[in-house]
Amino acid sequence: MPSDFVQVLIEQESHELVPTLHLFGGPFVTLDGRRKDIPEGSKRLLVFVALRPGLVERRYAAGALWPIGDDARAAGNLRSALWRLSKVGVELLQVDKHGLALCEDVLLDVRLVAAWASRLLTGSATPGDLRATPSTMDALELLPGWYDDWALMERERVRQRLLHALEAQSRQLVEAGCFGQAVEAAMQAIGADPLRESAQRALVEAHLAEGNRMEARRSLDRYAELLDRELGVAPGAEISALLHGRVPSRGLAGQNGVEQRAAVRRLTVIS
Repeated sequence: MPSDFVQVLIEQESHELVPTLHLFGGPFVTLDGRRKDIPEGSKRLLVFVALRPGLVERRYAAGALWPIGDDARAAGNLRSALWRLSKVGVELLQVDKHGLALCEDVLLDVRLVAAWASRLLTGSATPGDLRATPSTMDALELLPGWYDDWALMERERVRQRLLHALEAQSRQLVEAGCFGQAVEAAMQAIGADPLRESAQRALVEAHLAEGNRMEARRSLDRYAELLDRELGVAPGAEISALLHGRVPSRGLAGQNGVEQRAAVRRLTVIS
């Protein structure tokens, strides 16, 4: 079943009885609280189409998913996959002689999460968006066990978007005075990528904003030990300067080869 985080986004999006296609931990479909499994022979086709906006040409889908053999064989495989998919009992794809597309009334969990991330990153998050935080990043692993090139690329794209969104969420929660939730959001990002300096920075900022200088120091020390052990480098000048109440020029970002996030709000620390 979907994670609590995804379920919250589904309920925010629609109160009507509509099917939802889940790619996190999936693929599978839910409708009225019940799970419907996708036939094995139809999964790749359904996911391939769902991840692409608009109409997907039949010949393109067939050639990408069944590249071995001639066009006639690929087209036959596509027809077989569509026939199996029709047995699910829920209309998921719009199909005509030219192309395929996800039905308009089908919710897609990846799109809901991407929209949540976009609102956080553009500063248009609602109070509900700020309250919604994944309990674990493992629950948001896109298509686990899939190794198609297109699936791997989409998985990494979604992962990066989620990490940036969690960092933005942490900072916006700090501004709202919700320090505990801000720390939690930053720690979720760190749990997914402990060497990610922008996430570590968000955590230190949250501790400092709450007045917990010792927690900030401990977090920075743990990060410094991890960096030294794994990469043999020190934390960047920006994160180190936070404990002294100043932030150096953004031109210093990346000098230690650790990923830095652009355009981070300056935090004033009152000693």
